[in-house]
Amino acid sequence: MTAMMMKDSAAMMPGMDASGMMRAGQPAATGMNMMMVPRCTMKFEKCEGGMKIHCACEDKVTAAMIQNLCTMLAGGMCSCCMMMNGMMVCCCNLVMGMCKCEPTADGCCITCTSGDAACCAMIQSCCDCCANMMKAGCTCCIMMNGTPVCCCC
Repeated sequence: MTAMMMKDSAAMMPGMDASGMMRAGQPAATGMNMMMVPRCTMKFEKCEGGMKIHCACEDKVTAAMIQNLCTMLAGGMCSCCMMMNGMMVCCCNLVMGMCKCEPTADGCCITCTSGDAACCAMIQSCCDCCANMMKAGCTCCIMMNGTPVCCCC
C-alpha cells in the first residue's frame, strides 16, 4: 500500500471542476495547491462521552507526518469525509464536541467528546455512520480546519 495520496488542500480550486478542467464562465486559477496526504488504517470506536478515531500507519515517516499535521492544526474543527469513487457521500463535522489529537506509536488517536448528553449522542451516531460506511467500501479522509490530515482506503 502506498503511504501517501495526493489531495487538493483547498478542496476545490475556484473555476475548476473535480477533474481539474475549467468550468465555462469562470476565471482561470493561478496555481494548484496540492499536498501529500498520509494514508493509514482507521478504526472508529465509541467511548464515554463521544468517539475515538485511531489512525495507524505502516511506517514511521508517515506516522510522524500525521502527528506533525495534527499538532499544527490542533484546536480547530475536525471532520470525517466519507467518499466513494471520488465523490463525497457523507461529511461528519464534529463541531458538537471537543476534539483532541494524541500521538501514538504508529500514528495518532483523535478523541471527540462532549459533556452534553445530546451532543454525545450525535458524536456517537457519527461514529456508527463512519464505521458502517468504511465497512461498505467508502474511503475516509480526516480533516482538521479543512486541511486533510490522513486518508484510509
